Amino acid sequence: MSGHAIIVGSTGQIGRASVEALLSAGWAVTSLHRGTTTQPADWPERGVVEVRADRADLLAAVRQAGGADVVVDTVAYDDTHARQLLDLAGDIGSAVVISSASVYTDDSAHSLDEATGVDDFPDFDGPVVETQPTVPPGTATYSTAKVLLERTLLDDGRLPVTVLRPCAIHGVGSTSPREVWPLLRALDRRPAIPLAYRGESRFHTTSAVNLAELIRVAAGQPASRVLNAGDPEPPTVAEIVGAVGATVGHEPELVLLDKPSTDGVGRTPWSVPRPFLVDMGAAERELGYAPAARYADAVVETIAWLRDRLAKRPWRAAFPLLETYYGDLMQNYDAEDALLASRRN
Repeated sequence: MSGHAIIVGSTGQIGRASVEALLSAGWAVTSLHRGTTTQPADWPERGVVEVRADRADLLAAVRQAGGADVVVDTVAYDDTHARQLLDLAGDIGSAVVISSASVYTDDSAHSLDEATGVDDFPDFDGPVVETQPTVPPGTATYSTAKVLLERTLLDDGRLPVTVLRPCAIHGVGSTSPREVWPLLRALDRRPAIPLAYRGESRFHTTSAVNLAELIRVAAGQPASRVLNAGDPEPPTVAEIVGAVGATVGHEPELVLLDKPSTDGVGRTPWSVPRPFLVDMGAAERELGYAPAARYADAVVETIAWLRDRLAKRPWRAAFPLLETYYGDLMQNYDAEDALLASRRN
């Protein structure tokens, strides 16, 4: 199936990949964004129609575009955004909306929201399925707001809505790309990289191109449902460091630590004391979904884009959100060197 798709947040990481996936499948695409970032220069010549609008004006913008078979909302956050989508029920056929796998709790109600250490990090018995409990809906945290978004959409009934729950998203266009952490070490030719939890942490990655492929197949099969979104064969931290290093010809020694040091050496943006993985069986069974790329393949394009950005400005200027999320980890080389020296003595 193909038709007309409107992508909300089209110039972001998920939006860009979604436009490409739908265009390749023959969809007519309208790019809807605020104008704070620019869309690729070749989109107009490939038939993409651009509409600049704030999401508070979503209904008017969708009507300006002549309605759509599907609206893909990459930036919806809470019940206010959910109601904006539901108001489109007479103008669109369905919606595909991005939530997050961070909504899940284990059987003891531990979630990523409260995880500050090993004791309260979620402990799942294998990859998480979509029926796993979630945090309660609310406005207290990112995850509770995402559940509020989901419940408002799915409980209403006016509009078929596919809710997708991705994990650690990676790809071109990210505002806080985790891959900067291993890339800096590879570009700086760090001879040894300490990794906590013996480099075995697996925090499920989600390539933007795989998420876009899932969006494409969901858009063509409208229904109300919740689906996980994760990469095939999710890599360990050691495998991520190796894959990123390989893109620039760097193969450091990996120093495997049982846990992070007291000053954070060994921690990475994916370091977790227990696996956080999602099951992709439902998407495969219900939609016939098949991933577009493995992590090691998808990351090649990401690293090329990151290197271009980092060649023009320092990482703090290129990706200011990284300072907020991972600033103390990005280049803590002095602490790394001190730990490595202590292990040699």
